[in-house]
Amino acid sequence: MATYESSITQQSKKTNGLKTNYEDENDKNGSKGNLQRAQYQFRLDVDVRKTRSKPISQGYGKSVYEVEWINRDGPPIVLLQIDGAKAKKDASFYVQLSCHPHIIRTYGLVQSNPSSTMLLQEPAPQGNLSELLCRNEFTPNERVLWEIFEQICDAMIFLVDRNIIHGDLACRNVLVFQMNPVNPKKNFVKLTDFGLTSVSKLYSVVESPAMTTMTIIPTRYVAPELLRNLKKLDYSERSDVYSMGVLMWEACAYGKLPYSNIDNSDIIRQHKLSDRRLSQPSLCSDNLWTIINECWESEPKERPRFQSLKESISSLQSDSIEK
Repeated sequence: MATYESSITQQSKKTNGLKTNYEDENDKNGSKGNLQRAQYQFRLDVDVRKTRSKPISQGYGKSVYEVEWINRDGPPIVLLQIDGAKAKKDASFYVQLSCHPHIIRTYGLVQSNPSSTMLLQEPAPQGNLSELLCRNEFTPNERVLWEIFEQICDAMIFLVDRNIIHGDLACRNVLVFQMNPVNPKKNFVKLTDFGLTSVSKLYSVVESPAMTTMTIIPTRYVAPELLRNLKKLDYSERSDVYSMGVLMWEACAYGKLPYSNIDNSDIIRQHKLSDRRLSQPSLCSDNLWTIINECWESEPKERPRFQSLKESISSLQSDSIEK
């Protein structure tokens, strides 16, 4: 059974033709050609190796390692290891799923033990949005945040069209590739860690001695319907929309943890079930605040879909230009 948690939480020889989807977002023909040339299965210590034994980042049942190619040329890579999860799809599916410009690029699966999945992915040069905001390394104005929110919505629309639920939308799962605090068009982000839920269509839960990303519900970010009955998790596009509202609040609060004044996850759960909402951050116009609150409607069907949400955010940009 999932628990709720309040803390932040075969071999391919042709890798030299692989690119990041930041580099080749418009090179669609090239991407298709690469898909036809490779099987996207790799072996640890045969095709790739860890450059150090300790992970560069780590969470519940999830670790990211620095790795490098062995005897071949290829793009920069990291290894994402997800414990307690087994890939449901073949390797090429994960590669194709990541060919959207605002979704982290996956180059393939690395053979691993039966109780974990390992994905070979591109590294994010700037790190994740949460860390950048919390450390004041990135202090975007609201127009820049609108652009970032639109890019995230773009990625979510792509996932929704493929019947994929993210399940953990938060600033920590937004990877930053290019940032500029005043020029919206000089910002570029990608979404990561989607599908890591116990009802995932991408992964199945396997026996694990510890809590993992697939058995923990991030209470601070999830929709209230997911907290009513932990035995029947009702993930949907609109539960992700609720979390998107929290993500937008978090970004406007410069990385502040939602409900940071509350340590007890049971109290946070009660706040959500009684529709007691977060307060408006200082870096949040009334128009954006209206959009965020639409994402937090108690009834899922009253929340917008991601396509509509993107259009609402885009209208803020249009209105700003007209003024």
